[in-house]
Amino acid sequence: MHTGRTHDWNGDLLDLDAYLDRLGYRGERAPTLEVLRALHRAHVTSIPFENINPVLDIPVVLDVPGVQDKLVRSRRGGYCYEHVTLFAAALQRLGFEFTALSGRVTLGADKILPATHALLAVTAADDERLWLCDVGFGCGPLEPVEIADGTEADFEGWRFRLERREGPFGIDDWWLHQYGADGWRDRHTFTLNPQYAIDYALGSYFVATHHRSPFSNRLFAQHFGADHHHRLDATTLTTFRPDGSSTERKIEPAELGRVLEEDFGIVVSAENLARLQEGLESA
Repeated sequence: MHTGRTHDWNGDLLDLDAYLDRLGYRGERAPTLEVLRALHRAHVTSIPFENINPVLDIPVVLDVPGVQDKLVRSRRGGYCYEHVTLFAAALQRLGFEFTALSGRVTLGADKILPATHALLAVTAADDERLWLCDVGFGCGPLEPVEIADGTEADFEGWRFRLERREGPFGIDDWWLHQYGADGWRDRHTFTLNPQYAIDYALGSYFVATHHRSPFSNRLFAQHFGADHHHRLDATTLTTFRPDGSSTERKIEPAELGRVLEEDFGIVVSAENLARLQEGLESA
């Protein structure tokens, strides 16, 4: 299957040199599968996942200049819509063809949840296969996963699987599963229906502002690497390993600045840190 760009993702507004420097990427700049794999790995291991702006009622900006100011020029991260906006701009600059997609996070949920996860289906110039690029979930995969029924991928112990099912309206749903301590767990579903920037703006607004959205109510941060997955959920700091083992501890609000910087590579202003700490103390 071959997919094309659905519309302009404003790659011309991206400072590509600054973005690649943020990733520590020094490789070739061509729309090949090797480059796609390397960029995906560099992005997910370099730019953290976090929802500090929604928690502090600071607007989440999705235009390329605003996203790169936050994720590239500052020591900050973002959630899926910010990550995918940035990654899509970079892919466009490099000549890749792709379609923006929307997914529904499941994680074992027994009801239909809103489609609030952004991801990309990408093709490379030297490969006809379709690849899922999921750079904004916060816990991998390290590299693209081929969109094919029954695909299994193992990235240094982090395992993923794709399954195709017929959805309720006769549209094929794709299910991404991730392997953990309790075995395979469904993570999210998606279809190949194209999405546009306005769709992401709507989803992002819901995620950032709705009173039932977990991202508007409590601090959440993640940093993913080949040998670890750090997750901060309010005051619970957990480190997961590819072998399924994990460690967990509670942090004190006074530790927050150090934990964000040392474990997640996130630096916030003194004013915003004080507001976050106040929120943790009152929770």
